[in-house]
Amino acid sequence: MVASRCRFARMVLRLEDKRSRDATLCAMSDLVSPLDHVRAALLAVVLCTVLAAGLPPARAQAPDARQAVEAQFRDWLVQTVWLDAQKRGVSRETFDRAFAAITLDWDLPELQIPGRPAAPGEQKQAEFQSPGRYFAEAQLASLTKTGSGLLKRWESILVAIEQLYGVPREIVVAIWGRESHFGRVAPRHQALRVLSTQAFLGRRGALYYPELLAALVILEEDHLPGETLLSSWAGAMGQPQLLPSKFLRFAVDGDGDGRRDIWRSVPDALASIANYLREHGWRPGQGWGIEVHVPASVSCTLEGPRQGRPAREWARLGITRVGGAALPPESRNTTAFLLMPAGRLGPSFLVSENFYVLKQYNESDLYALFIGHLADRLRGASALTGHWSPLDLMKRSDIWAMQKRLQAEGYDVGKVDGLVGFATRTAIGQWQARGQRQETCFPDAALIEAFR
Repeated sequence: MVASRCRFARMVLRLEDKRSRDATLCAMSDLVSPLDHVRAALLAVVLCTVLAAGLPPARAQAPDARQAVEAQFRDWLVQTVWLDAQKRGVSRETFDRAFAAITLDWDLPELQIPGRPAAPGEQKQAEFQSPGRYFAEAQLASLTKTGSGLLKRWESILVAIEQLYGVPREIVVAIWGRESHFGRVAPRHQALRVLSTQAFLGRRGALYYPELLAALVILEEDHLPGETLLSSWAGAMGQPQLLPSKFLRFAVDGDGDGRRDIWRSVPDALASIANYLREHGWRPGQGWGIEVHVPASVSCTLEGPRQGRPAREWARLGITRVGGAALPPESRNTTAFLLMPAGRLGPSFLVSENFYVLKQYNESDLYALFIGHLADRLRGASALTGHWSPLDLMKRSDIWAMQKRLQAEGYDVGKVDGLVGFATRTAIGQWQARGQRQETCFPDAALIEAFR
């Protein structure tokens, strides 16, 4: 496999058969998959520029090297992106206008830049940090205060949206607040530049390429200028932070002006959030969940979306609302799921299927819990009762290694991704129980060390 990639790189460069150059090319071409000929060619061309200048690979971001990559990028836009965009109905006029001044954004994270060592795959997003840090009271209090005022300001629009889509206005406003601080934190990046850079140089190029094509379709169908499509560094756009493919499927015109402007129109942004949730199965009249007390007799390994049961069965096990109150009578026949995002080291919840609809907006237990709790706060609820225990800071690579070990021992950890999801938490609890250890269902430094 490596040999074939080396031959490909040598063919592109037409190099002389020199051992030192071959060895360097092999090392560079081994960074990409055997099917990714575009990137293999890119690496080879950049390396050619570097070698011709007599520079070591570590200096491959010199001006001449960058110019070579930019040239490859322009060729890729014309020879690959345009052909696929044309199949999606994008006109040549729209395409040329969109990319007239686009260059690569070399400062984005998660890029695989030739000559630069690969960045460690540690997760930087807040959703994957220590659970307690995600629920900073100062942030929740600020969002609650601002959101309460906006609930009143946009009351007529929110009432109409709730009646049309069946999603509570507090949930919609909570997502609006979390995603863009109610539209006050404007995205700083140009979506087309982000998406084309990530599709061409990004570690997850296969994920971003369809989003790039979707962004071009938006320009064609919605007649929006390219500079309007502002996004995060990951390509999420506008006040609701929708990826382009999600925009095409779920964004709606909430103010009746004929456009789906989620950047400047608050009604469009709010209606698009509600439509997204409805289309993903939101059940009107059903809450997202409640905070509960889980007695020590109930194993934390019962957590997760695979182990739902009627709320009355959880009540028989001794689970109550925080403070000791019984579970609401109207929910006793409803399927509920135990959620313990920090295992025994944090608050516990019984959640409904609507909680997992919230996870469709952002695949994180903490995100969905934050939205549900903030919505409760907007209704006048108080802070969470349960205490988040201080947790050791852990690298994603350490979690990944632990997951591999657990998996090798026969435990189901779900996807081996370095993230402490419900399946990993359950597997940890099962491993602890088998070894007659205290069940916490969450990793700490000692547990990580035990799996080294």
